[in-house]
Amino acid sequence: MSSTAVTSRFVLKGEDVTLDVQKPDIQEETIFEWKFKREDNVVRLVKDEVFVFTNYRGRVEFSSEDYSLLLKSLTEADSGVYTAVLFGDKDMKVAEYEVTVQVSPVHLTVKPVSSSSDSCNVTVTCSSQDSSISSTLTCDGGDCFLEGGERSEVTASATAFRVHVFDGSVICNHSNQVSWRQDRIEIDARCWPDVGKTLTVMNISSIVLLISVYFVICFIVYLNVSFYHQYSELETLMQALLLSNGIQIHFAVGCAFHCRELCILLHWY
Repeated sequence: MSSTAVTSRFVLKGEDVTLDVQKPDIQEETIFEWKFKREDNVVRLVKDEVFVFTNYRGRVEFSSEDYSLLLKSLTEADSGVYTAVLFGDKDMKVAEYEVTVQVSPVHLTVKPVSSSSDSCNVTVTCSSQDSSISSTLTCDGGDCFLEGGERSEVTASATAFRVHVFDGSVICNHSNQVSWRQDRIEIDARCWPDVGKTLTVMNISSIVLLISVYFVICFIVYLNVSFYHQYSELETLMQALLLSNGIQIHFAVGCAFHCRELCILLHWY
């Protein structure tokens, strides 16, 4: 079988990829196939009839126009070599692809080693599905640094890691041929968790207290305004009634947040 150059294709997990070929000259007696790992049959074309093998039904689409193969919703298990082969008087390899399905999620974890009121040592680990790197983070008096400085590493699968400290956080960057991801953790929350909890409780308590005081003040103001209007209307009504009998009435209303007095002075003329 004649050979052809292998083309590398990197694909993010869950995405699709199309494998193209230079359309061969198909004779009536020839058969065209796509194979996986050189042994597993994917698609077969015989006399304009397309047959998709059981394991790949719903997972691939074959184009009868240009003989390309669409691989859908790829998983790690789909990584490997895909070969387009023409069988006839002389078998011929039309195209060959090495497909690598890469997973991008990255996770940063912190494991405490030692701590005191103003310092701490933790181990930070930046990991993906198939690889990871670790480093020691030290914080002393608010100054945090990674032992040995910024840490970078490229794995055998061409995955790159970078761990560094920036703006009060330890950060993990992860990249490969198809994507870039980042995870970060605030340093203070990991080194002095009790401080963070105390501040949170204090903030919540202060907010509740302020809201309570606000509503009490609003209620008192409402009562003052309500009583003032009620007694003003009462004064007008009483004066209208009593003056008709030669009686004059005066109301003196005093309002305060803690007490309220109503004084009625009657004067006869």
